[in-house]
Amino acid sequence: MARLAGRRALFAVPVLLVVTFGVFAIAAASPFDPVKAYAGTAALGADQETLDRLRANLGVDRPVVVHWWDWLTSAVTGDLGESSVLRQPVAQVIGERLVWSTLLCAVAFALAVSAGTVLGVLAARRPGSWLDRTVTSLAYTLEAAPVFWIALLAIWLFALQWGVLPAGGLTDTASEQVTAGQVASHLVLPAGVLAVSQLPWFTLYVRQGVGDALAEDPVRGARARGLSERTVLLGHALRSGLLPVLTLIGSRVPELITGALLVESVFSWPGIAAATVEAATAVDFPLLAALTMLATAAVLVGNLLADLLYGLFDPRVKLSEM
Repeated sequence: MARLAGRRALFAVPVLLVVTFGVFAIAAASPFDPVKAYAGTAALGADQETLDRLRANLGVDRPVVVHWWDWLTSAVTGDLGESSVLRQPVAQVIGERLVWSTLLCAVAFALAVSAGTVLGVLAARRPGSWLDRTVTSLAYTLEAAPVFWIALLAIWLFALQWGVLPAGGLTDTASEQVTAGQVASHLVLPAGVLAVSQLPWFTLYVRQGVGDALAEDPVRGARARGLSERTVLLGHALRSGLLPVLTLIGSRVPELITGALLVESVFSWPGIAAATVEAATAVDFPLLAALTMLATAAVLVGNLLADLLYGLFDPRVKLSEM
């Protein structure tokens, strides 16, 4: 396990280098001007000399390679630079928002995996039944639905029509402090929407995996020995059928991150979505590079976690050979 993690860590270094350099290169080619975004309306009446001086102060007048290298050498020491659009250290910007994005993604992912497993098992138990057709049809329908459309529909139904859940934010409008109860109530809709957007994949994978496992010889042998259907389903078929789902965990991380950005924007959740949008439109080089590096690291960790889980639960796979 340690050997696999070490190899993946070494592989992650060049990937992160290429990704962060790509961010600087793309941002430099962007039509958005970071100087005008930083100065705001004051840039409209400023002369070219003032804009050039401001450009030099922000460091965006240097070549892309030099700018990227200066940021990289500082990032290695823990200094991620200063956000020009938010006027805060990048580490502070990420630290204030990452905890809320992590909470949202963790709750949504747990809900998606749990609900997807239950629905997939129920559908695979009786292939072709009305329950199987209903679950499969619902999964394909949700798979095709954009996450922002689901979010708007949830706001219309639960917040506007029924009034049972808040439409957005982290706490109530008149609240002066953040409480666990308010966070929990405001988390229900965004986490539920994000979970629903990931639910079809886990449902269909579990259904297919458990369905295939029920047709295998070991499961048939367990039934022939007189074991109960519940024992056969949960003790034999489910364990074998969940193995493909483990590989799905790593591949769903990028979609989870993308969906979280959209969900946070719709529900005004104080995560990294707003910072990402502002950094992109203002061409905030340090913040863009740090956020992209963070997302890339999350994808790499997700893939590593999927491989480790697969190696632990499948006796046919040896971690030393991966």
